[in-house]
Amino acid sequence: MMSELNIAAALPEVFLACAGMILLMLGVFRGNSGTRLVLSLTVACFTLAFIMIAVSMGRSEQAMGGLFIADAFGDFMKLLVLAGSAVTLIMSMRYIEREDMARFEYPVLILFATLGMLLMISANDMLSLYLGLELQSLSLYVVAAFRRDHLRSSEAGLKYFVLGALSSGMLLYGISMIYGFAGTTSFVALAAQFEVGISAPIGLIVGIVFLAAGLAFKISAVPFHMWTPDVYEGAPTPVTAFFATAPKMAAVALIVRVMVGPFGDLVEQWQQIIWFISIASMVLGALAAISQTNIKRLMAYSSIGHIGYALIGLAAGTEQGINGILVYMTIYIVMNLGTFAVILCMRQKDTMMERIDDLKGLSKTNPAMALALAIFMFSMAGIPPLVGFFGKFYIFLAAIQAGLYVLAVVGVLSSVIGAYYYLRIVKLMYFDDPIEAFDRPIGREMGVILAVTSLLIVLLTVGIAPLLDGTAMAAASLFQG
Repeated sequence: MMSELNIAAALPEVFLACAGMILLMLGVFRGNSGTRLVLSLTVACFTLAFIMIAVSMGRSEQAMGGLFIADAFGDFMKLLVLAGSAVTLIMSMRYIEREDMARFEYPVLILFATLGMLLMISANDMLSLYLGLELQSLSLYVVAAFRRDHLRSSEAGLKYFVLGALSSGMLLYGISMIYGFAGTTSFVALAAQFEVGISAPIGLIVGIVFLAAGLAFKISAVPFHMWTPDVYEGAPTPVTAFFATAPKMAAVALIVRVMVGPFGDLVEQWQQIIWFISIASMVLGALAAISQTNIKRLMAYSSIGHIGYALIGLAAGTEQGINGILVYMTIYIVMNLGTFAVILCMRQKDTMMERIDDLKGLSKTNPAMALALAIFMFSMAGIPPLVGFFGKFYIFLAAIQAGLYVLAVVGVLSSVIGAYYYLRIVKLMYFDDPIEAFDRPIGREMGVILAVTSLLIVLLTVGIAPLLDGTAMAAASLFQG
């Protein structure tokens, strides 16, 4: 029985689950005065879990009776999730104290959401997939509306909850259809069925469509993106930073594992779904962001566009395509963490500023911050030689190798259109006169995050080989499995 459980394979997840319960009790006994302590300990737990996964990279084993799988692909994406969660918690420390959000439940909810993400990434069965997804989602519903005395935050949480419940219903319906026609929910058993050449019944294809629709909501892909701009704008800024990074990594990893794992031999059946979602996301993300005046809404549409680019690799359905996704998402999380660190520093007279025009003349009032944001914007636009260009290059290369020329052309055109609103921010910072300087100092932790993320973008430009080695190993493990 213990060999079937194989607790060692899921040790980081077990550790975080136990730590979450202990920190919850600590918060209850210490009260809100212990928020900073609980938050610091949560970051420490993420760091320990990160180390546990890093030292066991390259393994491939199952746990919990086949419901859980630990492999190089999952480990790689888990490292990104843990890094994103830890950095966004560090960024939020001063914010929650300043904005009267210093409640111990906040870091605990982030911890349980992150635990759900790790379980999603390692899901090897439809049931464990759903349990991990709901553990993540229930925590995210609460943190979206954490400032319950603010109308916009409450509205963001309500919208996310209602649309999230709809997507969960679609997901469950898809799972029930798949189980009804295939007779199993195990990824391994499903893959074995179609590997021997059994044709998929139409009911199972319908189930895959509903499953893909439910997962598309989690990655905010068109046409299931409706919640994204409103939730990004209404949620507290550190929560928005969290939404834009760690959950995106987990949801992309999940949709990749589901489509390539159990349904890898049915690529012709689901490829057109991903093809449509990818094109729609790229086009809407590029066009809708142009008219935005709020920088958080701009980042929402930017994230929709970036997910469209990432899905090109999935549509290819090849190892090169998955490798491209891993490269792209690694670069994406670094760029977004840095950008949201800048957004959190946009304060005037101790009030958060969210208008894009508030960045006017930033190069004159805070040259270091302007330089960091310029690096992130040029990289997001995919302008060489910055590393954002390489992210798109590997994605488009995979599409061309798979014969998906339309996807590659639309991706390039969308990238050109999207460059406008990124470069507009650079123009405002360097060529417009300043209105009013942002508050100083920005805080030691924010300065470190800005320095590290901007340096990573620059260093990856000249030293991307180690990243490519890691992503290649992760992508290969998914196809070998």
